[in-house]
Amino acid sequence: MKTLDKYILKSFLRPFFATFLIILFVLVMQVLWLAFDNFAGKGISLLIILKFLWYTTLLVVPQALPIGVLLSSIMTLGSLSENYEFAAAKSAGISLPRMVRPLILLTLFLSTINFVFLNNVYPYAMLKQLNMKVNIKKKQPAIALVAGSFNTDLPKFQIKFEEKYGEDDNLLKKVIIYDLSARKGNNKIITAKKGKILSEDGSKYMTLILEDGYYFEHHIKNGISFKEKQKMPASHAYFDEYTINIDISSISEGNLEEERYKTQYNMLSLAQLKDTIPTMKKNYDIFLSSRAKNLFLSIDVENLHSYPDSLANKELLPNVLDNFDIKVQQSIMNSASSKIERTINNNKSNKETLKRKRKYLNLYDVEFFNRIAFSFSCLLLFFIGAPLGSIIRKGGMGLPMILAIAIYVLYFFSNTFGRNLAEESSVTAITGSWLSVFLMLPLAIVLTIRASKDKGLFDFKSFINTISNLFKNIFSKKRK
Repeated sequence: MKTLDKYILKSFLRPFFATFLIILFVLVMQVLWLAFDNFAGKGISLLIILKFLWYTTLLVVPQALPIGVLLSSIMTLGSLSENYEFAAAKSAGISLPRMVRPLILLTLFLSTINFVFLNNVYPYAMLKQLNMKVNIKKKQPAIALVAGSFNTDLPKFQIKFEEKYGEDDNLLKKVIIYDLSARKGNNKIITAKKGKILSEDGSKYMTLILEDGYYFEHHIKNGISFKEKQKMPASHAYFDEYTINIDISSISEGNLEEERYKTQYNMLSLAQLKDTIPTMKKNYDIFLSSRAKNLFLSIDVENLHSYPDSLANKELLPNVLDNFDIKVQQSIMNSASSKIERTINNNKSNKETLKRKRKYLNLYDVEFFNRIAFSFSCLLLFFIGAPLGSIIRKGGMGLPMILAIAIYVLYFFSNTFGRNLAEESSVTAITGSWLSVFLMLPLAIVLTIRASKDKGLFDFKSFINTISNLFKNIFSKKRK
C-alpha cells in the first residue's frame, strides 16, 4: 500500500470511529430513554438492563454506520481541501478519483459489514429485545393492556376498553370484562363506564376498580344440554363501584428472557424471509379465492345473465310481485333488503380483513427488499459526502455536521416514506424499499461529477450569465 493511501485511510478512520461511537451512543440512549418507564421500579436486575442495552446497540449499528461514513467523509475530504492537500496532489498529477480509491474500497467493506449485520445480527437482536420488552411489560400488566381489543394476557379474565388515559395511564373508559375463573365460558360479564387499575410494584395482585356499571351472570352447570342451560337462572345488578382482584403471579414471575415470538418479519434472515413469503402469498391467494367464491354464490352470478334480456321486453314481463298479496310482498321485499344489507356488510368486513392480511404480507416483502437496499446506504452516502466535502472545503464538526444531518434526514425520511407506501400497497415492495436510493443517487452522481471537474456546489456566475443573456435576447428582439 502506498504512503498516500495510508495517509488518506488514516485521515478517514480517525473521525469515522469518533463519529460512529458518538452516534451509536446517542441512538442507544434515545431508545433507553423511551423504554425507561418500563424498567423503573419493576425489580429488574442490572444484568437484564445491560442485556437490553446490548441488544439495542446491535439493532442501531446498521443505522449508525451510514451516518458515520457520511459525516467522516465530509470531514475528511473537507479538511484535505481546506488545507490545500488536494491542490498539492493535483499539481503532482494525482486525480480526485485516485485519491479516494482506498476510501471507496473501505466503504465497500463497511457496506458488506452492514449487510451481515442486517441479515444475521439484526434479526437475532430484534428477537431478543422484543421478547424482553414483552416480558418486562408483563411484570406490570397494566402497561401491557391495549385499548380497542380484548386483552387475554390476564389469567382467567378477558378485558376490553375504549380508551386508557390519566397521568399513570391507569384510567379506563367503557370497560367490558369476561370473568372466566369458573371455567364455564363467557357466562359472567361485567361492564362499566369507567375503571381504574391499581397495582403496586412487586405485588402478586392487580386491583381493578369499576364505576357505574352492570353485572350479569348466567348460573349453569357443566355437563348439561343446551336446552337445560336456557332454563338455568341468571343474576344481574347495577353497581356504583365494583372491585376485582386479579392474581397476576403466574405472569409477573416469568423468565424475562423467554422467547414467545419468533416468526415476526424483523426477526427472520433473508433466507428465512425468502422461504416464508411464498407460503404466505399462497395462503393469501387461497383466502382471496374463497372470499370471491362466497361473493359469487351470495349474489347468484350465474343467473344474472338472464336479467337484461328479460328487462328488455318489459311488456312481456309481468310484475312477479303482483301474484302475491300486500303482506307477502312486504315480506319478500324485507327479505330481499335484509339479504342485500347482509351482503354489503359482509363485503365491508371482508374488505377490512383483506386489507389487514395484505398489509401483513407487505411487511415481509418490504423487509426483504429494504435490507438489501439499506445495505448500500454506506456506499451511497459516501458518494454524497466525499464530493460534498471536497466542494465546501471545510473540515471539523461545524458545517459538515449540519450537512450530514440534513442529508441523512432526507435519506431516512424518504426510506420511511417509501416503506409506508409499500406497506399500504400504494407502490410495489421493490419500489418502496429502493425509493430513497432512486432519490439520492442523482445527487451523488451530480456531486461526484462537479467535484471531479473541480467545480463549486452552485455555479452562480454561469447562472447569472445565462439569465442576463436571455433578457438581452428578449430586449434586442423588441427593439427590432
